[in-house]
Formats: sequence, structure tokens, C-alpha cells
Amino acid sequence: MYIFVGQNDEHMSDEKHYHFVAISGSLRKGSYNTMALKALQQLAPSHIHIEQVHYDNIPLYNADLHTEQLPEQVVPLVKKIKESDGVIIVSPEYNYSVPGALKNAIDVVSRHPDKPFSEKAVAIMGASQGQIGTARMQYHLRQVMVFLNAYIINKPEIMIAHAQHKFDEAGNLTDEFLIKQFPLLLESLAKLSDKMKS
Repeated sequence: MYIFVGQNDEHMSDEKHYHFVAISGSLRKGSYNTMALKALQQLAPSHIHIEQVHYDNIPLYNADLHTEQLPEQVVPLVKKIKESDGVIIVSPEYNYSVPGALKNAIDVVSRHPDKPFSEKAVAIMGASQGQIGTARMQYHLRQVMVFLNAYIINKPEIMIAHAQHKFDEAGNLTDEFLIKQFPLLLESLAKLSDKMKS
């Protein structure tokens, strides 16, 4: 059962609203990371809306083909990222690093002339069945975002270890500590988004 943190009467009608886009780094149907993304949507404070965006139709980047003209499938994703108040990437760790499909999507998007990640507020989190909860992936992804001139929130760091024990059979987040941490991550992203626009 979810505990809805932040959705109460203290949020006034004139409170600033935020629209974040979220990307799951896993294409697997039963992904723990997609479950975590859904939990973020459920636990988001009332002034924060999270839209999941997809990249599974983006072809592999090939400079011979895409230097002059990027695939048309890239345009909607670029537009979503560019127009958002911030980006959330929720990803597993593959071979100590960023999953290939996610890395390819980031590489292709980064070639777009609009440079959607530049000066964009970004939050990174991830879930795995191992003990360190995607720590290596997150550090590698931070390095990628530095080159793209994106800005990553530092705290809280959310690395969901032993993810198989953190969700119920319906995919609902059950860990009480994480239930409290997710809204804090979103509020930190909102604050960084404001700084980027000031």
C-alpha cells in the first residue's frame, strides 16, 4: 500500500507545478526499474507530474547515416526532454555500466541540434537484485551527463539493492524507507530545475 507523501492541503492552488519526463533504462516487461518509475509517479507530490517516455524505436546511431539527418523517431523524445522541467533516469546496471539501449538513445538524442540535455536538471536512480543497487551505472551515467552539460542532483542518492524484495507481486513498492525517499528526490529535482532557470 502506498503512502502518499506531500499530497495534502498545504499545497496551495498557486503553487508552482513541474512536469518531469522519466526514462526506464530497462526494456524488460517486468523490470524493477520500471516498477520504481511507476512508484515515483504514484508518490509524487501533487505539484509534480511525471510522464514516462520511451526510446525503444530509436535505431542504433551510425555517423555515416545520421550526421546530416537524425532518424525521425528521435524528434518526439528530443521535444519531450527539451520542454520538460527535468529528466529522471531509472536504470539497471548491465556489466558494471549503463545499459546499451539507454546509452544509444542518449547518444542519438545528444546529436540533435537542440541539445535537449544541455542545462537540464536530471535525477538518476536505479534498482538491481545485487548488493550495490546500480552504483557503478549511476557513476558512469553521471560522467555522460557532464559531457552533455546536464546537471545532476547529488542527494538523495537512491540505489535500490535487492530489488526483488522491495516490490510486491503486483509491482507496488513496499519498502518504507524508499517510500519516504522518492518524494525527496523529486523535490530536489524541482529545486535544481528552478536554479537552472533563474
